[in-house]
Amino acid sequence: MNKFIVVIPARMKSKRLLGKPLIKINGVPMVIRTFNQCAKAVAKKFLYIATDSLKIKRVCNQYGANVVMTSKKCLTGTDRVAEVSKKINSKLYINVQGDEPIFNPNDLKKLINLSLKNPKEIISGYSKISQERMYNDLNVPKFVLDKNNYLLYATRAPVPSNKKGIFKSSYRQICAYSFPKDTLNFFYKFKKKTFLENIEDIELLRFIENGMKVKCIKMSGNSLAVDNSFDLNLVTRIINKNKKLYE
Repeated sequence: MNKFIVVIPARMKSKRLLGKPLIKINGVPMVIRTFNQCAKAVAKKFLYIATDSLKIKRVCNQYGANVVMTSKKCLTGTDRVAEVSKKINSKLYINVQGDEPIFNPNDLKKLINLSLKNPKEIISGYSKISQERMYNDLNVPKFVLDKNNYLLYATRAPVPSNKKGIFKSSYRQICAYSFPKDTLNFFYKFKKKTFLENIEDIELLRFIENGMKVKCIKMSGNSLAVDNSFDLNLVTRIINKNKKLYE
């Protein structure tokens, strides 16, 4: 049994950016850029792309990336990771979303190290929001944490807020998680999204709604999930300015 594997879920049917995983950034498909960033932190034999698309599989094979085929019925990326857990035996499953082409490898190392020390915890990344634009962006999930860095709630709304509606301080989700195998089994039993998960479109809420704790770990904040064309242009500019960092 592996101590951990890293799984990158990827699907073609993104509603906000069609065909997102295979959109090329300076000639390299987005999901491959995510794979390459993760490969700077872990050996490729522990790194898998999970998809239901044969088109994605063919492209990944061209770049030498490991692929696990999953069903088209997966409700979320975490459901896709849960299907991988039924095919590849591991104690921990690290989920890095496929739309993170500038994901920081050091953040992945940090997540893995904390997970190995706390193998029974569900863990998610977060970072501080420094821009009011991001605070008000409904594509960006925000985290509200307790004093011990456990997740109280996750929402796309600008929180925490105040009577004057002035941005003061907030945290955003970094799309990297760690799951013990049994928590994935629990998660996958649901055949539809839970009430709040469905409203917010944030899969971690499925755990919160069922009384399970999610530990949160602070990350560098260098990562940026690509949800739309604005994000894509921003990520492209960042890569062009730091070509050696993202080779």
